[in-house]
Amino acid sequence: MHEGIRGALIAGAMAWAGAAGAADPVARAPEPAPAAPASPGWALQVSPYLWASGIHGDIAPFRAGPTIGISKSFGDVLDNLNFGGFLHVWHRNGRFVVSADAMLVDTSESHAIERVPIFGPVRGLSAKLDARQINASLQAGYRIVDTAPFTLDLLAGARLWNVSNKVTVSYGPFAISHRESFGWVDPVVGLRAFYGLTDRFSIQAQGDIGGFGVGSRLTWQVLATANYVLTDHLSISAGYKILKADYRSGGRVFDTTLQGPVAGLTYRF
Repeated sequence: MHEGIRGALIAGAMAWAGAAGAADPVARAPEPAPAAPASPGWALQVSPYLWASGIHGDIAPFRAGPTIGISKSFGDVLDNLNFGGFLHVWHRNGRFVVSADAMLVDTSESHAIERVPIFGPVRGLSAKLDARQINASLQAGYRIVDTAPFTLDLLAGARLWNVSNKVTVSYGPFAISHRESFGWVDPVVGLRAFYGLTDRFSIQAQGDIGGFGVGSRLTWQVLATANYVLTDHLSISAGYKILKADYRSGGRVFDTTLQGPVAGLTYRF
């Protein structure tokens, strides 16, 4: 009998322990952790690039001077180039984006003057033109489409222009120089589209239009590139860029189109 009572007590203890063990996971199950907030995303890209651009159009760089037709290939521009620098910066924080693009081109060109009106043929007379052009665009906007592998950004901002020209006429040891500079600011609106073809290959296009008579009559630009990722931080790009401006004010004219292939490196922070 004692054996039966002891067996019953042992069996009851085991049953109670089993029930407690089965209930314990439920009683102590941790509450599900709150979902982490989605990362807003942050990116910064710095892209120095080369632009093999020619220039075509009409210019009157001096207030009292005539309008001159100009048509130069990239090779012609390169022959007279003192310095050329091009830089593009892109920043994104969540859906908010900022785009900046800047260029500086400095050229010098000399010509012998063989004939002067009224005086006729001359010897030893020459003219040198030093020209500098600065162009900078700054735009901010919002990512209106953000679905992999395609994104689309809406942009608005301004493009600043500064054109400086200096002409020097030399005859033997004598020289006379005249310099004029002018500039303007154009409001612009634009779009930037990106499409990832693979993990490494992508295509991208950015364009804008502006002026609207505020600065120039009209300005627009288009840049399209194909891109390849080399490392987590470095990629290369190649494509084509066109930049148009039609400015006429105060006797000065700058109605030009710059266009040509581009190639660059992008560093992502």
